[in-house]
Amino acid sequence: MAPMNNATTRIHDLDSVPGIDSGLARLNQLGYKQELKRDLSVLSNFAFSFSIISVLTGVTTLYNTGLKYGGPLTMVYGWLVAGFFTMIVGLSMAEIGGTLLLERPPLRQGVGSLCLLDHRMVQHRRAVTASIDFSLAQLLAVIILLSTGGTNGGGYVASKYVVICFHGAILLSHALLNSLSITWLSVLGQFSAAWNVMGVCVLMILVPVVATQKASAEFVFTHFNTDNDSGIQSTPYIFVLGLLMSQYTLTGFDASAHMTEETKDADKKGPKGIISAIGISLVFGWAYLVGITFAVTDIPQLLSSENDAGGYAIAQVFYQAFKRRYGSGTGGIFCLGVVAVAIFFCGMSSVTNNSRTVYAFSRDGAMPLSSWWHRVNSQEVPTNAVWLSAFISFAMALTSLGSLVAFQAMVSIATIGLYIFLRVTLARETFKPGPFNLGRWGVVVGWVAVLWVITITVLFSLPVAYPIIAENLNYTPVAVGGLLVIVLSWWLISARRWFHGPVANIYTEP
Repeated sequence: MAPMNNATTRIHDLDSVPGIDSGLARLNQLGYKQELKRDLSVLSNFAFSFSIISVLTGVTTLYNTGLKYGGPLTMVYGWLVAGFFTMIVGLSMAEIGGTLLLERPPLRQGVGSLCLLDHRMVQHRRAVTASIDFSLAQLLAVIILLSTGGTNGGGYVASKYVVICFHGAILLSHALLNSLSITWLSVLGQFSAAWNVMGVCVLMILVPVVATQKASAEFVFTHFNTDNDSGIQSTPYIFVLGLLMSQYTLTGFDASAHMTEETKDADKKGPKGIISAIGISLVFGWAYLVGITFAVTDIPQLLSSENDAGGYAIAQVFYQAFKRRYGSGTGGIFCLGVVAVAIFFCGMSSVTNNSRTVYAFSRDGAMPLSSWWHRVNSQEVPTNAVWLSAFISFAMALTSLGSLVAFQAMVSIATIGLYIFLRVTLARETFKPGPFNLGRWGVVVGWVAVLWVITITVLFSLPVAYPIIAENLNYTPVAVGGLLVIVLSWWLISARRWFHGPVANIYTEP
């Protein structure tokens, strides 16, 4: 549907008009005209969330964390724990997404303090994009290292400046792809989802089969690694730190809600996209974890910076499995290529997700230079928001030049956020359920989700090594606290005087 050019558009109750898209009707009822192309099917909507969750991306890039803090037991069972609560969060998000579209709580209008939440969520998504694409840049550096002989064979070790250049090039490609029509992005998103499923199925079987040395079932399902070289011996402490791998992976499912304005019958299909993306990711992610871990026999060797992959655990698992059997690690490098493709499309979908959030907030005038970021091109794509998202994600990754630990704080931020708080507090009495709703369980599920988010926020702000020094300090509390101070100050000094909530651009005739 072409965007409406009128500044103000008269509408009636579109729910009663045969053949009218129900998502469009709800968008109009919220006071907004259609500006983006509504072309996504339920499969395409699901594909964006599934591609951002991308178990190949999260598990592969943070497998070191899982091995270091608890090892197989933390990964295998921690995945189930994080997965259960993620589904709780997802159910509540699905209920909200199917009703309000584009994160517009009813009480946001006139409640200026919620501007703070808006900007935290935008910042959260920029951190996600930065972490995904920077992870791909790091993986490309490892692939080059192994392809040129590995650490012990004189392989090329990319400097952090080379890695950041890789990161910039990846973001540039993602910005260019996201400037295409949503129709093309839909095709790429579906390809990405299929690639993730195929990649998991191939790698979780191929790598253990090729490996000449295999772990026992007892090791995979019961071994708890306490040798972390971090001065941490508390079993519960180690376990919760190891949860970061699972919880970081299981993020991004809310993309289905952010793509509602471009999804046909979004109030029905958006919730389906969220729930199915989480459910399928839980199954395939657990299978991938278990399968790969059967090829793990020596945790200290996999984590050692002196191995062929320079300490990149899964890369070392793949490489040595093929090298020991065939005398060459080429097959392992090919497996890493499969993962790299998955990460690439995960980052592409994350930029799409982030740009739609920027666009939505700019439409309400909630960001500086909102009129600029709200613009769409002739293909009904918010290209200005796309390039802003890519640029800020690149800037956030520059922290890695000063401190890699500081950048990892961005990864921690990407796992936290107050998704459901408005549903169970300010909007509890005014919430109007949509086609998908949890009935009387909505508030209960919402509070469980909120408590889980609070829990992981605290857990992932804890120190990751003792004694605490500048090199191992967890910067998450500093990053989150600094963001809150900046946004709150901006609200008190300026935004509270002019931001009053959503800005309707249509009205209904009585």
